[in-house]
Amino acid sequence: MDLQRVGVIGVGHLGQHHARLYTELLGTQLVGVVDENEARAAAIGDNLGVPYYTNFEEFIKKARPDAVSVVVPTSLHYEIAKKALENGIHVLIEKPVTTTVREAEDLLNVAAKRDLVLQVGHVERFNSAVQYTSKIVHEPLFLQSRRLGPFSSRISDVGVVLDLMIHDIDIILSLVHSEIDSISATGRCIRTNHEDVASAQISFKNGAMAHILVSRVSERRLRQLEIMEPERYLTINYETQDVSINRCVRHENGTLVEVIEHPVFPKSEPLKLELQHFVTCVREGKQPLVGIMDGKRALEVAISVLKQIHLSEGKEESIISQ
Repeated sequence: MDLQRVGVIGVGHLGQHHARLYTELLGTQLVGVVDENEARAAAIGDNLGVPYYTNFEEFIKKARPDAVSVVVPTSLHYEIAKKALENGIHVLIEKPVTTTVREAEDLLNVAAKRDLVLQVGHVERFNSAVQYTSKIVHEPLFLQSRRLGPFSSRISDVGVVLDLMIHDIDIILSLVHSEIDSISATGRCIRTNHEDVASAQISFKNGAMAHILVSRVSERRLRQLEIMEPERYLTINYETQDVSINRCVRHENGTLVEVIEHPVFPKSEPLKLELQHFVTCVREGKQPLVGIMDGKRALEVAISVLKQIHLSEGKEESIISQ
């Protein structure tokens, strides 16, 4: 089996893990890393024993990758991903896919014309608890997602909607098989010039409802999704990758007894599963679990949430242009 030659564009906080994991995957050869910060590129490249570059074009020419992870700031996603696709390179692009829907559509067209894999890095889809839940949830009535954590200056180019909420939007859209009827949202800037806390309510045409709360200025860290179905209530802990299922069983005498189940299933590092899936799709010419259409739809909803927030504040930003 030929090794898939892969590279990582952007080796900051998340990109360094892409690079590390590619060196651990069978059938994969990390042929280089790229970062405009030469010291950073050198540190990661030397640590992993691979060439490092500060120029993307030079990397393409010398390393000749089959596929790349694009893990640069969101504002650069479109430019870098398009260059890679136009050079015949398969792309895994971190979320959010682009800053506008038009850019996402353009990448979709380029990838389709060249028959290339274009996967979007919604890593929570590869969380073992989410994968288990997606197989057993059939009729969600109400979903509540909370993704909270303390402040970090690591993300500064986008607000909490595109940084965190888009994960939950993507998962909820994958579980509720219905078009959206309406969206309402509020948000507030606290530590940055973008929204740091946001709340969104989504109503679907089939009657399902969802509430998403995200914060990057919370002193409590929480990553949890709750799903109400007609005869059970599921709780998913993203961090521990655990699922609990609550049911009420009525005895013959009419009393109700609450039963709690804790399913047992294999657990693995979500990012490693995501990258292995990407490499497998490249090798076998398959469509990825989270393709550009999924990324585009999640982005559309995130932009709608941002519009609601900005309208309530009496302003709009370029991030919501389409």
